[in-house]
Amino acid sequence: MSSRRDFLKLSAITGAVGMLMPKFAGASTKVNKPIVVSTWEHGTPANEAAWQVLEKGGRALDAIEAGVRVPEADPKVRTVGYGGYPDRNGKVTLDACIMDENMNCGSVAFLQDIKHPISVARLVMEKTPHVMLVGDGAKQFALEQGFKEENLLTPESEADWQQWLKDQKVQMINIENHDTIGMLALDEAGNLSGACTTSGAAYKMHGRVGDSPLIGAGLYVDNEVGAATATGMGELMIKTVGCHLVVELMRQGASPEQACRQAVERIARKLGDYAQFQVGFLALNKRGEYGAYCIQSGFNYAVRQQSGAQLIDGKSLLGGQA
Repeated sequence: MSSRRDFLKLSAITGAVGMLMPKFAGASTKVNKPIVVSTWEHGTPANEAAWQVLEKGGRALDAIEAGVRVPEADPKVRTVGYGGYPDRNGKVTLDACIMDENMNCGSVAFLQDIKHPISVARLVMEKTPHVMLVGDGAKQFALEQGFKEENLLTPESEADWQQWLKDQKVQMINIENHDTIGMLALDEAGNLSGACTTSGAAYKMHGRVGDSPLIGAGLYVDNEVGAATATGMGELMIKTVGCHLVVELMRQGASPEQACRQAVERIARKLGDYAQFQVGFLALNKRGEYGAYCIQSGFNYAVRQQSGAQLIDGKSLLGGQA
């Protein structure tokens, strides 16, 4: 690993190059659409559900909701929705947000007993004057909208929680603790939308909320420029308003990968001991170009477009090309 001094020099150089680039310099005028990208391996089946909407000319907003509902309902995905790891009190608490091409957005946080928080978040966006509902209020709203109350703690997650109670070791969010699904889509009409949904950090304090339901931190969409979503330690994305930063870097002319890298480097510079943490970003711009970058190696992301599906290993600060 490079010394901190070498890293700071590299960061300064790459940041300066990004700032000097003309907006979308050398970019092709052709737009790659429709396309959907999402975080982690469980993004692959989620993308297929989204693609069924996109390939028929459907709206990006409908596609990303349909897509992330797949891992929300899959008990094998232990960091999203049904079957997600509980908090230290044994409660599965869910966070989600959604954002469309018109800057409309909706969010729920600390939601319990409702399997599809992303759909509740969309209804917050469409049926209330608010952006975010939390806790009992979010659950009350979901029930009023016809959602069914159900136990989200599967026997497998409960057994893991009981094991955790024996030593109560605090888990850091790192390469071994994959979390969240964030999804971004560009539809045939050239419009962007995004979603992010999670059960949060395993065995977190009861009431903890990360970046996933926070517009600007875990997700941001600007239909003039692009969209970004995040994964990893949510507290760090909140402190840096990370996804908004990535979109603004793309506005200045950075490619999606360059924007994600510059955002990661900014966080790393401020942390100093960044090797202990994992944060990563995935971005998609208005031309259908995509890219990702993170601190630790091991992060991957799924892509679905006309040419087919891919699962791509993201580049990282500590591992280069993972």
